[in-house]
Amino acid sequence: MCQACGSRRRVVHPELFRLTVAHIDADAFYASVEKRDRPELASRPVLVGGGTRGVVTAACYIARLHGVRSAMPMFKALKACPDAVVIRPDFAKYGAAARALRALMQTLTPQLQVLSIDEAVLDLAGTEALHGAPPAVMLARLAQTVERTQGITVSIGLARNRLLAKLAAGRDKPRGFAVLGAEAPLWLADKPVRLLPGVGPALERRLAGRGLLTLGQLQGLNRAEAQAALGDDGPALAARARGEDTRLVDPARETKSISAETTFETDLADQAGLERQLWRLCEKLGGRLRDAECCAAGIVLKLKTASFVSRTRSQRLARPTVLPERLFAQARPLLARETDGTRFRLIGIGAAPILPRALADPIDLADPNGARQVRKQDAIDALRARYGRDAIRRGRELS
Repeated sequence: MCQACGSRRRVVHPELFRLTVAHIDADAFYASVEKRDRPELASRPVLVGGGTRGVVTAACYIARLHGVRSAMPMFKALKACPDAVVIRPDFAKYGAAARALRALMQTLTPQLQVLSIDEAVLDLAGTEALHGAPPAVMLARLAQTVERTQGITVSIGLARNRLLAKLAAGRDKPRGFAVLGAEAPLWLADKPVRLLPGVGPALERRLAGRGLLTLGQLQGLNRAEAQAALGDDGPALAARARGEDTRLVDPARETKSISAETTFETDLADQAGLERQLWRLCEKLGGRLRDAECCAAGIVLKLKTASFVSRTRSQRLARPTVLPERLFAQARPLLARETDGTRFRLIGIGAAPILPRALADPIDLADPNGARQVRKQDAIDALRARYGRDAIRRGRELS
């Protein structure tokens, strides 16, 4: 037990006080926020997601013991874990929790790059003089502060680069604090190639076809051998298998994609019903853009027919925006052109390209209501953050 803080968790590593790159990942974030707000569910398996035709957005660790995973069809999840409590996502609430978590992380360093709503990477080099303690100590204090003030837990990976920090963060979840130092290549050697971020099923099969099943086998390839076997990407892949990563933590790095989608309980064909779903998704998308400090310079409409045929339509915007009304106004005509009697099982809306939030919804003298719309959305966000999403609902989303 630590005599300073009383914790029974101890981290021992020869490089513990020299490593400075940290990956922080909130544990089962959406499900943890729901359990925080509903303490009676603490010992119950909780799934966040859509109905029986939807997918699991998040599963708590109790549900994961039954084999449930994110992105699993809900009907399969409920078959594996019939006692699970299913909760519809409340992205406004999750966004508020993410902002609070991000604010705590920013007290450690401005060198913070948000990777998603529930994870970020930090570079704490040079912060020891500021805080009077090495990064490892400050990260441990942060984890305790998050639990005490936010009611959720995080897992932390500490290493010399971003790749190893991410891998370390996944070693001992939940509430983990893992370190990868000079021993990283040896630790990686017997791991399957799919452990590397970015190695999906297709690349895994391609590597297996060349007899490359473990990261140790990739580590043994020199640059010429890696390029001959795997093409131009081979040398970089072999370097990552050795734990090498030259990426810097970049707080200004552009988010690549932000979107929202839903799978219907029953197929929809009528335009009014599809528009109600589209409006709800535009609200979600606008919220996610605001949470990520981004805005949409264009939109992408996604549809999937009852026979699983995908359709995508895109439109650039005259002005970048985070406002649901403006996203909906641009997406609605795209949807109208597709409502020809076809039955759809899924609809989605995404932002592409994405720009910094500072460029969103500029004042336009030709649009006297523009500034009012921005103020109205700010007021709606504030009320929902305090009282929940259903505190305010628009008429167009009601059936």
